[in-house]
Amino acid sequence: MSDKPKELNEALVRGLPDEGPVVMVNLVQFLDEATDGSGSGWEAYVRYSEPTMGMIKQRGGTVLWAGDVEGAAYGDAGDGWDYVVLVRYPSRAAFLDMVTSPEYAKANVHREAGVRNHVILASTETYSKLAPAKG
Repeated sequence: MSDKPKELNEALVRGLPDEGPVVMVNLVQFLDEATDGSGSGWEAYVRYSEPTMGMIKQRGGTVLWAGDVEGAAYGDAGDGWDYVVLVRYPSRAAFLDMVTSPEYAKANVHREAGVRNHVILASTETYSKLAPAKG
């Protein structure tokens, strides 16, 4: 089992300035049935999310918001996403530390079994009402 998600653009993330908090915007599209035969894509994603929440917190991150996509209120939504999650990390290094860890690799098998498509957009924080992230 690889210790890195196959979709990870590690060189891109490592090449970006890492001078403070980053919000990772997760766009997720679920499979109707998980590829491992263990229920729906959503159920597999929940199995992935449970251990991942602790990994995020261990690295000083937090989930800011998560919710179901209802449709594009403005513009073209592209692939028709099902779910959005905003995760704030104190740095890009904290994100990379998590997604390249052996413990993440164990949880990631559930994500891979449950999603049709998953895009994570690295976003520089230019404004926030939140207190600065501790890193």
